[in-house]
Amino acid sequence: MIKVLLVEDDASIRLLTKTRLKNQYEILEASDGEEALEVLDHQHVDLMLVDILMPGMDGFTFVKEVRDSGDLTPVMMLTAMDGFDYKKKGFSLGIDDYLTKPIQYEELTWRMEAILRRAAIKSEKEIVIGSFRLSEDTHSAFNGGQSIELTEKEFQLLHKLLSYPGQLFTKQQIMDEVWGYDSESDYNTIKTYINRLRNKLSATDEFELLSVRGLGYKAVIGGRK
Repeated sequence: MIKVLLVEDDASIRLLTKTRLKNQYEILEASDGEEALEVLDHQHVDLMLVDILMPGMDGFTFVKEVRDSGDLTPVMMLTAMDGFDYKKKGFSLGIDDYLTKPIQYEELTWRMEAILRRAAIKSEKEIVIGSFRLSEDTHSAFNGGQSIELTEKEFQLLHKLLSYPGQLFTKQQIMDEVWGYDSESDYNTIKTYINRLRNKLSATDEFELLSVRGLGYKAVIGGRK
């Protein structure tokens, strides 16, 4: 499911927005920019909905931090500030859309879908890469019609990497998203599972699981020669 980070200091607006969107998206929450940066340290998200006026780190400062780090994740600002100068500053910092409060949730959904289309992000139940197929519904993998047995964690890890080919996932992001925040496993566990997947997928030449030394892992389409 597509992950959306909602950065909003008003708890009632967070609750209402999450309630209206939770059937379509997985909603992560933060009450200000600093908390949002902490979430991004542990989670990969597909879209961010960001308020401007917040205690601690405001929305503009947060977006600047994100863009300065090279993160191009789409950002929509949801704010009561409707002046031209606010919009100008937001777009100059690299946001993708700007919607003023009170929020019309039907319009918000339209705009979110448009941003995700432009970013080529969608929720896939089945990933098909050449002769390789990975099904979320059945938690199974096939290469040229040949079934490949995967454990639950192997499937989750492979699905995460193949859902965003070329995207680097840090070891911490993988650990938190696949094993969970409270896991007692360490980074060596990820390495072990990557090696298991490489062995099980040795006959698959449609993509390669690459290690980026000191950082994390990514799937590269057509990476294996």
